[in-house]
Amino acid sequence: MFEKLKMLEERFLELEKQLASPDAAADPAAFARLMRERKAQAPIMEAYHAYRAAEKEMQDARSLMESEEDAELCALAEAEFYACRDRCAELTEQLKVLLLPRDPNDDKNVIVEIRGGAGGEEAALFAAVLYRMYSMYAEASHFRTTLLNANETELGGFKEVTFMVEGDGAYSRLKFESGVHRVQRVPETEASGRIHTSTVTVAVLPEAEDIEVEINPADLKIETIKSSGAGGQHVNKTESAIRLLHKPSGIVIECQDERSQYKNRDKAMKLLRTKLYDIKQTEQANAIASARRTQVGTGDRSERIRTYNYPQGRVTDHRIGMTVYALENFLNGNIGGMIDALITADTAEKMSRAE
Repeated sequence: MFEKLKMLEERFLELEKQLASPDAAADPAAFARLMRERKAQAPIMEAYHAYRAAEKEMQDARSLMESEEDAELCALAEAEFYACRDRCAELTEQLKVLLLPRDPNDDKNVIVEIRGGAGGEEAALFAAVLYRMYSMYAEASHFRTTLLNANETELGGFKEVTFMVEGDGAYSRLKFESGVHRVQRVPETEASGRIHTSTVTVAVLPEAEDIEVEINPADLKIETIKSSGAGGQHVNKTESAIRLLHKPSGIVIECQDERSQYKNRDKAMKLLRTKLYDIKQTEQANAIASARRTQVGTGDRSERIRTYNYPQGRVTDHRIGMTVYALENFLNGNIGGMIDALITADTAEKMSRAE
């Protein structure tokens, strides 16, 4: 481990040298990549330097213990030695976690897609509840959300809604939300008061950069269409909405959130690039036959991950067996505790595989 840390330290110093160069900002894309790499390595270097400082203090205390004749000073040196030894052990465990293979997408923005599944109108209504939940969590986390596309129902639900969450570490916080979310409650549309079970699917996709996915303009069919839904006099009068077809994959993107055709096209291209990147990642993962599922799951959208039970006021995550008896609070965006538990479980699983 410490040989690897020495190599990382050399790379870290090289990164700082490159970033300090007067020519560093000449290529903004390359500069951004260097900054991201340095930021990812900074916590490792901080812990490593703290370890080396504690190790030196421990050695100094040992030398004092062996050479000092004064009993009182010897006792103080002994106490310092054991304190530094414990600190070194603590930092060693911390470094083991920091050196685990890191998801290269963790620092990226994300595109979240929520779709009503089984349950018809009730599923669409719960899709709107989840959209509100994630929007409130993003706001509390100082992330920025941008609506990309929405297919609303007459009762205020969503057949599907797509939005972007921008902010440092957005993907690392939201990536385990991918999957099937099940809700058990009495629907607003149910007169007899019977509890229904409906499902909503959530997909969390890391935003792809231009350099990661190449799109041939000849593979695109772009149409302008009239907007639909809420929007007053503007709706159905100007063709500001965009429908984009990627011929090789068959992916169709519609974006109508902005009144500017240019802005809608830009958002549609971001969404297409992200979807193609997701397909590319999935193919790469499937090609690695020895890859194992983590304890918290694969993020497969067909995997049931969580149940929201309204009568009992609870939320249960089936991957880690965690239940929270504060449903209303949870749906108001206070999902950080569950996310922390999922990240901890994933880290523990990675640690067990590394041993």
